[in-house]
Amino acid sequence: MKQTVLTRYRVMAYITAIWLLVFTAAIIAKYGFETGDTMVISQIHGVLFIVYVVFAFDLGSKAKWPFGKLLWVLAAGCIPVASFFVEPKISREVQPLVTDRPQEPAKA
Repeated sequence: MKQTVLTRYRVMAYITAIWLLVFTAAIIAKYGFETGDTMVISQIHGVLFIVYVVFAFDLGSKAKWPFGKLLWVLAAGCIPVASFFVEPKISREVQPLVTDRPQEPAKA
């Protein structure tokens, strides 16, 4: 597996998590304090979540995860702050599968 597969998953995991927190705050503001609108924020999060799902599925298929684990990783994108805990665990687990890591310089 290439490093780019893991990197794009990691980037989208954090971006999606941040936008989910923004969306959650907007929902609280809208319904708790009757201020603001969530339409644009929800649409942005929706698009970002779709990209996250595609990248997580790509990573899972290349890492040969069972379907249950893939669902667990995808669910982390739906729960506020869950991605901040799941992403580092997944990255540590998948890192040994990366084949295009930079080579150590030869010692003279």
